[in-house]
Amino acid sequence: MRGKLIVFEGIEGSGKTTQIHHLRQWLDHKLSNGELPNYPTGVIVTRQPGGTSIGQHIRQVLLKPSQGPESLTSTSELLLYAADRAQHVERILIPALETGHLVLCDRYTDSTVAYQGYGRQLDLSLIDTLNTIATGGLSSDLTLWLKLDVTAGLERITTRGDTDRIEQAGIEFHRRVHKGFTAQAKVHGEKFIAVDASPAPETVAQHVQTIVSAYLQQWYAL
Repeated sequence: MRGKLIVFEGIEGSGKTTQIHHLRQWLDHKLSNGELPNYPTGVIVTRQPGGTSIGQHIRQVLLKPSQGPESLTSTSELLLYAADRAQHVERILIPALETGHLVLCDRYTDSTVAYQGYGRQLDLSLIDTLNTIATGGLSSDLTLWLKLDVTAGLERITTRGDTDRIEQAGIEFHRRVHKGFTAQAKVHGEKFIAVDASPAPETVAQHVQTIVSAYLQQWYAL
């Protein structure tokens, strides 16, 4: 049986990494207890950018704050994300799905639409074309959008410290990104589910588990 791709999306500070960790633990616990008899081969956690060895180098270029006079252009940024995605889809996602794994991915195509399309205000039709090329048409089976107010998200990353190049962009940029995710929710419908990311992480995790549990029942006839 083919595996399934669950993607986590959201603005900076929305808690994607934390929620992926919680979901991975929850799934592994159920698997070890035999609660998922028709469960996939296993769980793989990955990310974009940086989910491959080549992608890690691309991630460094994309996220490291500029140290010199030459900054990364918006178009170059877009193409680097596309290159990372193409490598990741072919080397990680497709092999994992073909061997029946459940894949939890931190960011996918909707991030490019939100960040480069709405945030950088690049051409959306161009982005759609690049996403199609980079993914080979592979779409997520479920996307969980951790929805959070922009100000709250930026406060979280400021408290955390050591912000990256994208996180350091101005608040208007991040507001446009949030608008982009809102637009994607309308386009994708039931495969793109908004999850309130403002409560405590444990509360958000319970909500995520409820949603994923319902989809597991559909996918694996639990």
